[in-house]
Amino acid sequence: MSDSIDDPIAGAAPWQALRQFTDARIALGAAGISQPTGAQLDFQLAHARARDAVHLPLDTDVLMPALQAAWPRAGPPLLLHSAAANRNVYLQRPDLGRRLDAPSRALLTDSDDGNRRCDLAIVVADGLSSHASAQNAAPFLAALHLQLAAEAWALAPLAIVQQGRVAVGDEVGELLGAKIVIVLIGERPGLSAPDSMGIYMTWAPRVGLTDERRNCISNVRPAGLGYIQAAARLHYLLEQAQLRQLSGVALKDETTQDDVLPGGGRQVFLL
Repeated sequence: MSDSIDDPIAGAAPWQALRQFTDARIALGAAGISQPTGAQLDFQLAHARARDAVHLPLDTDVLMPALQAAWPRAGPPLLLHSAAANRNVYLQRPDLGRRLDAPSRALLTDSDDGNRRCDLAIVVADGLSSHASAQNAAPFLAALHLQLAAEAWALAPLAIVQQGRVAVGDEVGELLGAKIVIVLIGERPGLSAPDSMGIYMTWAPRVGLTDERRNCISNVRPAGLGYIQAAARLHYLLEQAQLRQLSGVALKDETTQDDVLPGGGRQVFLL
């Protein structure tokens, strides 16, 4: 007996046509009281990819030149590390992933001339999917560079933080004297999206801020929100943050309007 979800003998679901609108696992059909073998194998493969995404080390030797080429205005990237010494510690102690280790703090502090001030600092962190950061950070920054090219932003050196979580950007931004910090980070991998990158923007970063002070743009990847669209959303938020001197729940993202997003008029599903 065939167990294909397209075979009526295997019990294909009547709403199977809806699968064209989502990557979610719907309308998988049935083989007796079980899932079809193909659907079960697909699930196991997706689960393995998600686990691999969590544990894959960030290849900084490849990432650093790619980021410098995509974001040339700020000089060579700084390579930093969180207080989580390794991946096991990072997964078990989220608090340590939110702070820099002592050598990284010293690197930022020792290079300060006492008068450092900048408009924007950008942090690239591995998060829960280094694959997402490695794949998406450089092309996104290239798109953002085009958005900001004609504007007079004072930029801090770009920072790469290994074993970092979102809030580590607050400490980086504070030490760099930045008005705004942007964190590009690998999001928790899902069973259909192990390569999703999140973008977090915070006005007046400092250690101790909580998540309501940030704006988030999620699901940045080739199969999700495209780089040009994500850069346009962030550009809008950056302008508004500068104007209003705030971020987070008090700053609403209105970039779904046709005159803001490139290719406006096509709404992103569930965004």
